[in-house]
Amino acid sequence: MAATVTTYQVTLSKEEILRYSRHLIMPEVGMEGQLKLKSAKVLCIGTGGLGSPLALYLATAGVGTIGLVDFDVVDFTNLQRQILHFTPDVGRPKLDSASEKLTAVNPYIEIRKFETKLTSANALEIFKDFDILVDGTDNFPTRYLVNDACVLSGKPNVYGSIFRFEGQASVFATKDGPCYRCLYPEPPPPGLVPSCAEGGVLGILPGLVGVIQATEAIKLILGKGEPLIGRLLLVDALSMRFRELKLRKNPECPVCGTHPTVRELIDYNRFCGIRGEEAETQVSDVPEISVEELKKKLDAKEDLFVLDVREPHEYQICNLNGYLIPLGEVPRRVHELDSAKNIVVHCRSGKRSAEAVNFLRQAGFQKVRNLAGGILAWADRIDPKMPKY
Repeated sequence: MAATVTTYQVTLSKEEILRYSRHLIMPEVGMEGQLKLKSAKVLCIGTGGLGSPLALYLATAGVGTIGLVDFDVVDFTNLQRQILHFTPDVGRPKLDSASEKLTAVNPYIEIRKFETKLTSANALEIFKDFDILVDGTDNFPTRYLVNDACVLSGKPNVYGSIFRFEGQASVFATKDGPCYRCLYPEPPPPGLVPSCAEGGVLGILPGLVGVIQATEAIKLILGKGEPLIGRLLLVDALSMRFRELKLRKNPECPVCGTHPTVRELIDYNRFCGIRGEEAETQVSDVPEISVEELKKKLDAKEDLFVLDVREPHEYQICNLNGYLIPLGEVPRRVHELDSAKNIVVHCRSGKRSAEAVNFLRQAGFQKVRNLAGGILAWADRIDPKMPKY
């Protein structure tokens, strides 16, 4: 199935013919296909791990208009996998860094930048001028938002996701194919699936999945091959195996089914059980202690028990000499803790430790507090020599 690409009276210059010559001599592409690519408008949602290789290959292929949606800045932790951004770009807006590289690799394309968070209020307006939407996001609310906006606007959604050594890719929201909600009718409970910042990701993996997404987008533009419509491609980089699951359109789907009930974009944070703008970093309201206050108490040698609920490999990177019980083991190892002691729980950023504090309070622990900001805040405000990850 080809995407509906707006047709323009476009031509290729002598320089472009030379640039795209390896496409032009392919009968599956040729001059007609390259002109389709030049006329196409593809929106890349995110310029991070998936968006970097995706946008780079769309640009080199000659996709005429590439839209970029992002509102983040480049961080040192991005450089392990986000290949559009270089060390001197740290601190710059990702949109500026990405558009600079894409224009440098192909000055014959147009880059449209949207420095904003994608929301229910702006998604349809941003989507309306593009033929294909490619989802390079890393959170469930935005994935459901992208899916529903694609269904409502009648535009294909080239989906990809990554975690540790595993990835997924598919093409959703086409006329006859399933949408993301057909595969995942309900989001997982908040906190069940850790983010890449918490669980990690092999730096090469987004390259694999992002290139698959770029391939699918180009196939849709050309109207060639067999797109991943009705198929979910599973990538296991650790064993280097690719598996495929058949997907079917769900006639009862509330968005793309025969009797849809979702006819406009909704509150996707609420749909995913997330409260407010700070939902990704704050699980619930729990008693907290600042890193400055903890430092003062430790220096005064107060009787404190510091509990570290990260994983053992994280403890090896940096630690506060706390007692290590990974979050998943806290319920069965709670007997190792003394409820009479003053306990300070910490993790990397404060999210997992907040969950641990909630559990311990429900188990009868009264003197337990969460270290606000986690060990990252300690490294920022107490010990700048401490490694951050």
